[in-house]
Amino acid sequence: MTTNLTAGTDCAYEWIDISDPQPDELAGIAHKYGLHEASVNDCLQPGHLPKYEQLKNYTFIILRIYMESVKEADTVQEITTKIAVFINDKYIITIHRKPSALLEQLSKTVLVESECKLPMHVLTEIVKAGLHTFDEPGQTLAESIDFYETQVFLTHRKTPLLKGLYYVKRKLDVIRRLLLLTYDIVDKIDPVQSSNAYSRDVRDLYVKQKSLFDALSDNTNHLLNIYFNISTQRTNETMRLLTIFSVFFMPLTFIVGIYGMNFQYMPELGWRYGYPIVMVAMVVVTIVIYTWFRRKKWM
Repeated sequence: MTTNLTAGTDCAYEWIDISDPQPDELAGIAHKYGLHEASVNDCLQPGHLPKYEQLKNYTFIILRIYMESVKEADTVQEITTKIAVFINDKYIITIHRKPSALLEQLSKTVLVESECKLPMHVLTEIVKAGLHTFDEPGQTLAESIDFYETQVFLTHRKTPLLKGLYYVKRKLDVIRRLLLLTYDIVDKIDPVQSSNAYSRDVRDLYVKQKSLFDALSDNTNHLLNIYFNISTQRTNETMRLLTIFSVFFMPLTFIVGIYGMNFQYMPELGWRYGYPIVMVAMVVVTIVIYTWFRRKKWM
């Protein structure tokens, strides 16, 4: 569906918004505004990563914004959605597959309340709003990390935490990757030689988001390392305990094995006090092993 968001306004440019574009519809827009075929193909690819491309007659941008996803989402397409933008001094064209509440709200704010800004200002607001969509998932992921830290350090629950930590790490990795690729867009919007208050806000927001997700990613990696170390330590403790038990029973099993053999001539079998002597010997061996372990501080 194609909508002219600037229709009925005094704006000196057009803002064309296309939701769920059909091939013939997009072909008509491309022909009318002179859009390159390669750019049109890129904007149709659902998994395309953020990019900034300067062409002869316009600038082509792909921006990814966070969307509500299932808990176990771990790919770019499951976590984010794409907005393609074609822009020059005369028009700005936004293309997306699903209806976008973000663009709808921006069109009211920018075109009605702010009295028609220039296309570049509109782009700046879109990028800034797109970065703001990562605020809530950043908070949610931070709370998830706090939860898993509590489980790892303060509880002895046997519920496996690795699966939950995996999805937290994957989401952080995807978002960090998208933010890294978005840097080129932010850098072009806020060039040093022509920086302004609006573009600096976008850069400041980008730096804030990048720092936040870098810190969360580092915390998650550290938590995973600690989780594996604690799991290894618990395994080692179990193996140590089993080894101690086996050391106690090895000599006892050896004694029992000797006197369990069915040879006809075994002198000890005829002793009157053979049985109690063997039992006392077993107790003495156990005490000696226990004393030795205590002196070595293995128990």
